[in-house]
Amino acid sequence: MSLLPIVLWTWLGAALGMTAVWALSMRLRNAGFVDVGWAGLMAAAALFAGAAGGGDAVPRALVALFGGFWGARLCLHLLHRVLREPEDGRYQAMRAAIGDGGWRWFLFFQFQAFLVALFSIPFAAAAGADADGFEPSIVLAVLVWLFAVGGEALADRQLAVFRAHPGNRGKTCRVGLWAWSRHPNYFFEWLHWFAYALLAWCGPYFLWSLLGPVVMLLFLWRVSGIPWTEAQALRSRGDDYRRYQQEVSAFFPWPPKTARSPRH
Repeated sequence: MSLLPIVLWTWLGAALGMTAVWALSMRLRNAGFVDVGWAGLMAAAALFAGAAGGGDAVPRALVALFGGFWGARLCLHLLHRVLREPEDGRYQAMRAAIGDGGWRWFLFFQFQAFLVALFSIPFAAAAGADADGFEPSIVLAVLVWLFAVGGEALADRQLAVFRAHPGNRGKTCRVGLWAWSRHPNYFFEWLHWFAYALLAWCGPYFLWSLLGPVVMLLFLWRVSGIPWTEAQALRSRGDDYRRYQQEVSAFFPWPPKTARSPRH
């Protein structure tokens, strides 16, 4: 199957899946399930692309393995958080702005289904590649994926341990990777999309595969990632988070700035 049919079938499946997630979230009054659903549907999209792609067996198998594992891990991580904590402050603020109207939230969930289809394009592009397991680009794709997914899992774990300690309530995590980037999980999330571009290197859809890192960077940096997360952090942690913004890189890991002592 070529790229376009894979993406269209993925969109249809994601629309149906997000309809079910929307119904559940409305019943439980917790929009955080949209993130869980998005990650789970991305895992399903990778498995579908790997099974239906028209390329060689190696890139197809790696698409299914890479995207399936990445999406499933993220889905379970987010589900654990959503089930244990109140509705995320970002969605509480959104609820205050647009209300509880079911149709507004339905459109929001369907937009997430569209994003599943959009981000399935790199999966489909990679699954259409003509390459065997000995291509340098394949080997490099494996290394990039291992580094990125390992880094994202480590960042998530460090934050979870920090948040679980009662004494850290209201404080900003500066542990491990969070001392070098305000959003290391986002950084490694973005980096992981280069693995599919490398898998697609030897195929006819390589340029389409670049949508992954390019569009993900746009969303994380300017749209729904950092802006939403930091707005909520400022509401909940105030001056502590403002100091964190001044001292720590927003996205790319970098040694933190030394806090200046006040002049006398």
